[in-house]
Amino acid sequence: MNPIKINTDYIKLNQFLKWANIAYSGAEANIMIREGMVKVDGVVELRRGRKLYPGNTVEVEGAGSYLVVKEGSAGIASEGTNP
Repeated sequence: MNPIKINTDYIKLNQFLKWANIAYSGAEANIMIREGMVKVDGVVELRRGRKLYPGNTVEVEGAGSYLVVKEGSAGIASEGTNP
């Protein structure tokens, strides 16, 4: 799974696809979402404006799996620990 760092509290799904260089344009990102090629946390997501937060996973058909990570963090804290 590829970590993708964001420097905000959340990022919208279509923006994430562009930010991670999965889609070349917003239009391409929207098509990928509309055609059901994108899963968030294992569930097909059809909303381009779906907010992604650190810890969410994104799977894109033909492109791979990605983990949303907050800029400056080493990743996800283990269960039961504080970051």
